[in-house]
Amino acid sequence: MQGATGERTHGHNTTWDVVVIGGGHAGLEAAWAAAKLSRVALLIGNPATVGRMPCNPAVGGPGKSQLVFEVQALGGLMGRLADETAIHTRMLNAGKGPAVQSLRVQNERDAYAERAQDVILGHAALDIVRGEAADLESDGGGGWWVVTTDGRRLHARSVVLAAGTFMRGVTWYGRQSRPEGRQGEPPSRFLSAPLERGGHNLKRYKTGTPPRVRADSVRFGDLEVIPADPQPRGFTGKPGPRAAESPTWQTHTTPETHRLIQENLHESPMYAGDIEGLGPRYCPSIEDKVVKFAHHDRHLLFVEPDGIQTSEVYLQGFSSSLPPRLQDELVRTLPGFEQAVIQRYAYAVEYDVVDSTELTLNLESKRMPGLFTAGQVNGTSGYEEAAAQGLVAGTAAARRALGLEEQFIGRETGYLGVLLDDLVYKGSDEPYRMMTSRVEHRLLVRQDNADERMTPLGHALGLVDSAELERVRAKYARVQSGIESLSKQRIQGQTADAWLRRPEMSLPDLEAMGATLSADLSASEREAVEIRVKYAGYIARAESQLRAEAKARDLSLSGVDFAHVASLSNEAREKLTRLQPQTLDQASRISGVRHADISALLVHLKQNPVSREI
Repeated sequence: MQGATGERTHGHNTTWDVVVIGGGHAGLEAAWAAAKLSRVALLIGNPATVGRMPCNPAVGGPGKSQLVFEVQALGGLMGRLADETAIHTRMLNAGKGPAVQSLRVQNERDAYAERAQDVILGHAALDIVRGEAADLESDGGGGWWVVTTDGRRLHARSVVLAAGTFMRGVTWYGRQSRPEGRQGEPPSRFLSAPLERGGHNLKRYKTGTPPRVRADSVRFGDLEVIPADPQPRGFTGKPGPRAAESPTWQTHTTPETHRLIQENLHESPMYAGDIEGLGPRYCPSIEDKVVKFAHHDRHLLFVEPDGIQTSEVYLQGFSSSLPPRLQDELVRTLPGFEQAVIQRYAYAVEYDVVDSTELTLNLESKRMPGLFTAGQVNGTSGYEEAAAQGLVAGTAAARRALGLEEQFIGRETGYLGVLLDDLVYKGSDEPYRMMTSRVEHRLLVRQDNADERMTPLGHALGLVDSAELERVRAKYARVQSGIESLSKQRIQGQTADAWLRRPEMSLPDLEAMGATLSADLSASEREAVEIRVKYAGYIARAESQLRAEAKARDLSLSGVDFAHVASLSNEAREKLTRLQPQTLDQASRISGVRHADISALLVHLKQNPVSREI
């Protein structure tokens, strides 16, 4: 049946396979993935907030685009939504190697949320339940009751909690605060209590967002223009019709900006000690930039439109928790913003997060089996990190509800595997952000080969159909044929692939010399041929290194009593006992476990020669 706002309601049903709490980027992907396998309820206060972009209206960037390409290959939603609503695309690090090249897509903010709602609210296997979760109660048989504030009881075998920044959320505007999950939206008041009651240790984190400025008050002629790439790119291979329609811009802080901040730090709740939560080191507030990088006389800021005909621009790099009256003064110190009118003020938000080391690699609670958590509630930052976790949690929750075999995504498979592994085995002391530097074998897990790596896994999990799997297989068969063709062609005494491996040589240069490739190859397939030929030696070396590491990495630690392993440091013994890594590789990535501790484990395994392969 249809509700008053257009969403399909659940009638009198009170039982589902999976209940997802929250409709942000994590909840959206969790509900989408779970509904491919099972019957799902999405519990949310207001369906009009599903898929909302509360921070910058963009998807992708270094370390993040790789996640989106992987989510897309696994059958997720974010890449599709980003492409359909794109107004500006740009390949970052285009002059560097393929391991760090990253697509960034600027989006029509409102259209992104509207498209997300169209997809979710019309899904046949997904019911929308309006309400606020007040409690989580075990049903005594491995399932859960989600109790709402108005007394309804929703039953599911699995529950995905994707509460974002809402759990006991408080927003700060200067020294003034109010209970909010984000600007204008009430917090989740009660969900922290059942998590604590279930044995979870909650932490307090903080993040923030910049001001939104009225576009008609900005002198765009004084700003540096950043044009979109003339040939738009997309996560799905099909960029939207407006993907090159808008530029973005750049401005910077001034000495006057810095003076005002330094003189008014006492009005910042962070510097005054009002905020307890830990903030993101890699996305600092403008106050932190000025204080911690005082030797810089300016900081670059990016001006991003919220849409083609937008009334607002987003001032990326200028997040702040200073009071509104001071924000007015600060913004007007920026070139091009001398007459700026702030439409929505910047603010900080403080909220509860779970300790991610208390989760499995499928983001299931070790304390409360059947409860999965995803997104910022796990201590991460960013739409992309949230979406990736949502897909994993939603898939695993549905498979658990249906009694299907549990499958894990390993660290070596890509950025998603690194994200999960870092969260579970290292944890975080600040909002976690994915970066290319976190990925040891990034040359092997590039954004351009995400479909080759992840589509078979998506198919095995039930998220990708057979037709898509065959399409990807056919694509890489054509790529391999192209590579073999170049190896057989000779130009001026050398094979064509040898010419292409020269640093100064590109595929068009090679074709100008007489080499030929099949006209059937698409642009992405031609790119794949060039990357694989040009970097063949580096790729082979990385694969060899990965195989060597795998010999030790796959040694099982199952059944090892870490309390009786000789020569372990006290810190390593405590963390290994608490986290219970299943392999030597997982143990090696736990913060506080040193190389000497790994050597001690290897000695112990040799002295206890049972089968250690997994």
